[in-house]
Amino acid sequence: MWCHDIGREQAANKPLLKTVFQVMMRLFSPRKTTLLFVIRDKTKTPLEVLEPILREDIQKIWDSVPKPPKYKVTPLSDFFNVEITALSSYEEKEELFKEQVAFLRQRFFHSIVPGGLAGDRRAVVPASGFPFSIQQIWKIIKENKDLDLPAHKVMVATVRCEEIAKEKVDHLTNDEDWHELEKEVQSGPIPGFGKKLSTILDTYFSSYDMEVVYFEESVRTKKRQQMVTESLNLVYPAYKAMVEHIHSKSLKRFKKELEEAVKNGEGFAFALRQYTESCMAEFDQGCSDAKIEQASWDPSKSREKLKQEIDAYATSLCATQLSEIRSKSEAQLTKALAEAVSSFLESASPDTWPSIRKLLKNETEIAVLNFKSAIAGFEIDDETSNELVESLKDYGRSVVEKKAREEAGQVLIRMKDRFSIVFSHDNESMPRVWNGKVDIRAITKDARSASLKLLAVMAALRLDEKPDNIEATLSSALTDGIGATGSLLEGSSSSSVNPLVSNTWEGVSPSDVLITPVQCKSLWRQFKSETEFTVGQALAAQEANRRSESWLPPPWVIVALVVLGFNEFMALLRNPIYIGVIFVLYLLGKALFVQLDIPGEFRHGFALWALRLV
Repeated sequence: MWCHDIGREQAANKPLLKTVFQVMMRLFSPRKTTLLFVIRDKTKTPLEVLEPILREDIQKIWDSVPKPPKYKVTPLSDFFNVEITALSSYEEKEELFKEQVAFLRQRFFHSIVPGGLAGDRRAVVPASGFPFSIQQIWKIIKENKDLDLPAHKVMVATVRCEEIAKEKVDHLTNDEDWHELEKEVQSGPIPGFGKKLSTILDTYFSSYDMEVVYFEESVRTKKRQQMVTESLNLVYPAYKAMVEHIHSKSLKRFKKELEEAVKNGEGFAFALRQYTESCMAEFDQGCSDAKIEQASWDPSKSREKLKQEIDAYATSLCATQLSEIRSKSEAQLTKALAEAVSSFLESASPDTWPSIRKLLKNETEIAVLNFKSAIAGFEIDDETSNELVESLKDYGRSVVEKKAREEAGQVLIRMKDRFSIVFSHDNESMPRVWNGKVDIRAITKDARSASLKLLAVMAALRLDEKPDNIEATLSSALTDGIGATGSLLEGSSSSSVNPLVSNTWEGVSPSDVLITPVQCKSLWRQFKSETEFTVGQALAAQEANRRSESWLPPPWVIVALVVLGFNEFMALLRNPIYIGVIFVLYLLGKALFVQLDIPGEFRHGFALWALRLV
């Protein structure tokens, strides 16, 4: 072996020596066979240093070889006599080399002498038995596959092809073009990536093919496959990064184009199909451009992942767009219903709930038509579309219900406002003057009747056209009934059982109850107590007006004046001058009466008028 191959695995033929050890123990009994190791081109390192290293390697091989049970503890020396010699370099020390070769040749010539290379000669046979011995040895070699050792050219091809392959991989690892390509691909996609990298790989693969053309074909092919595998493992991260860039670029483009299409009003489903096909085609083209000729890498997993991300984003965007359309429809429905419902509830007429139901139906139909038109481009299945439409209808009902509950929370204020309007204004909406001709009691009954009707309207939701007797119940429980004039007469219920001690109304679903019967009773009691003051003020004003309008004395006084003042009256008739004087005094007094607003002053009391006059 060459001196520089000491310690190497293949170059030092360690596998071959291991095979020799195994076969010798299995086929032969212990015998002294000489193993002569000749070291070529010995360096300046002394043989005394090289020999222990080589013997240590031989001993390790012997220890690692599986042994039959009977030879488990057999030492190497029982089978082999290991000798080591060295030859100098022929190029540098030709004469010394020839002397060492001649000496070694003599050792082979005299190998059978005691202590020679022939060993202990325990297995020698007579010359007459040599042909038979050779036949048996050859038979054993043919029958035992372990002795079918590789040919020398195979071993040489294995070593050289492996060295050349390693050299090409090393050169590829340090190639500047490869490093530049690897660096560029980290920052973004590279046009012609596959062609560029395939050219770099082909350069080294072709170079390998040229250098190993004369070696054993099976060996060079095998080593080439190993070299290709190792080279492809080296460049695979760059290829993977390139595919990821293509993946990311295609996905970004898809998102941008789909969002723009939606903003421009294109049909969502049509745009989705169009841009999905465009995106996948771009990805396929990019992967084709990045394909490496020497590899059979399949980007199908990345393609499948891209398709999944496209589907996920499309689903998310679809849900977002539908949510926006729904929110817009709900906002329009709220705008159309909220104020109108509030206005209807404030009026609290017999047509309030029919009007609300009609309004809800009309506005909901309009909203549904607009909603269906808006989602037509999404090509949603009928079941999902019906669910969305029903949800929108339910939202319309919820708007009405919410507004009704808000108004129900302010029912006491609404009742007092209604009472104030009816009580303080006449049928022509003119403020009432509480003179003696006004029937305050009748007006009070009418005003409370109107407030009671408002309470009945606000007591429950009536969106399903189901009949109820809420107004009649409130009338019977809080009044004695309706008189001939149609007004509610105050009094206690004639029924022995009070219908306002329940939390639900008869014939009304609990979910539709806005104000419970118990709450109605409490509200009515509070309403009456808070409106008594207004009624009292009206009565007081009426009484004051009556007093201010009564200037004539009692009838008996008038009769007494006529009887007792007859003579004075006749005297005035006989003297017309008195009549003129009295007329002038009357005009003067009337002027003072009007100018000083004596009736108004007397409303505040005589004492106060006297003080102001002073």
